[in-house]
Amino acid sequence: MSGIRLFIDFGSTFTKVVAIDVHREELLARVQAPSTVATDITVGLEEAFALLSEEVPISRAEREQAVACSSAAGGLRVVCVGLVPEYTTEAGRRAALGAGAKIVGSHSFELTEDELREVEEEAPDIVLLTGGTDGGNKKVILHNARALARSGPGVTNIIVAGNKTAYDDLREIFASSSKNVIFAKNVMPGIGDLAVDSANQKIRELFISRITEAKGMGQVRRSIGDIIMPTPAAVLEAARLLADGTKDTPGRGELLLVDVGGATTDVYSMAKGLPTQGTVKFLGLPEPYAKRTVEGDLGLLHNVDTLTEIAKGERVPVGFEETVQAMCRTESVPAGERQVECHLLLSHVAVRAAVDRHVGSLKLMMTPHGEVVVQRGKDLTEVEWVVGAGGPVAFSSDPKRVLEGALFHDDAPTLLKPKGPRMLLDRHYVLFALGLLAQSEPGKALSLMNKYMVQV
Repeated sequence: MSGIRLFIDFGSTFTKVVAIDVHREELLARVQAPSTVATDITVGLEEAFALLSEEVPISRAEREQAVACSSAAGGLRVVCVGLVPEYTTEAGRRAALGAGAKIVGSHSFELTEDELREVEEEAPDIVLLTGGTDGGNKKVILHNARALARSGPGVTNIIVAGNKTAYDDLREIFASSSKNVIFAKNVMPGIGDLAVDSANQKIRELFISRITEAKGMGQVRRSIGDIIMPTPAAVLEAARLLADGTKDTPGRGELLLVDVGGATTDVYSMAKGLPTQGTVKFLGLPEPYAKRTVEGDLGLLHNVDTLTEIAKGERVPVGFEETVQAMCRTESVPAGERQVECHLLLSHVAVRAAVDRHVGSLKLMMTPHGEVVVQRGKDLTEVEWVVGAGGPVAFSSDPKRVLEGALFHDDAPTLLKPKGPRMLLDRHYVLFALGLLAQSEPGKALSLMNKYMVQV
């Protein structure tokens, strides 16, 4: 039996295919072709398969057993609706992000008619409805359920993950609606208790069972093995395996991973993130060990204007703005010394800004007992590794310079960024594939990571 396995990523820009010999634990090839989501997604896939066949002979059986992830057609788009912004709404956001979603809206307290219209116009793949601890406030989640039940066709799938004592009433409210409603366990069963696994799992299941079909991928799913998760979820699984290892092989330890893309820059941390200084007090909702944030305004292709404005605070090269505009017109790999230098700067800025938002921070507060330093978010100052992924980093001429944007800087001492980590690079841009492989053969996936991740 052939040991060749194929892994596919349907991205918004490119469709990528990776061929791995799992018996020999060897990366055979990686190819990509422009995605054709707007017309027929199978066209881009067939083009990618044609490119792959020039490097590796692939049988029909191997194609039919391929598994995929996807962020095409806008990815997995979620609107979160909760009670208190800092608690149940935030808990819902974390559940959605951990499932690989892109948050396209967030609302707290009772939905107004204007907010309901905003949700309808956004037409999300899922509305995640939260609110109230178990046995706590029911009024708000019931109000919001009634609003969503009468909403227009823009709202189709609703996952409920709030106060369980309201569930009987919620089922009655939704019974006469045409919505697809799924119930998960409360994301915050008690004050300050974070429990996102159930909602996270329901989101992924819904993505697999219905949302990929709605995004025009039904034909693809019938010609390959399956589309099993959103692309960010595959990268999250790869990061978790790299950090934690398996029962037989230890992982690398706590890490921060930055995945720079054309549309977003995603940051993942595998770390407890507790205060490292004994006098610091933690404040706010507990942080998950496996955390993902996504910055939709920091993509290297779609957000060049934003990155250019941020970069103006740096020492920019002569003719910086003109060179960036020239790159944008071609939308191709940077060519020439000036374009390479500008691309490096923009990539560094994207990493720095995204990690600034991901990590925790310190703040001095006055209390009746005097001054207290409090921490919100994760303390990542002592993580052992910073990992770079995504095309702008993997194929960069100076990946170390790009990843230095993730490091602690004396100019921003309150941001809890890594201080002395080692750096790893997904040089072959295959982490998504290893995250997919980890679902069935984690030992093989970890071995391949250790073989193909390079230190910079």
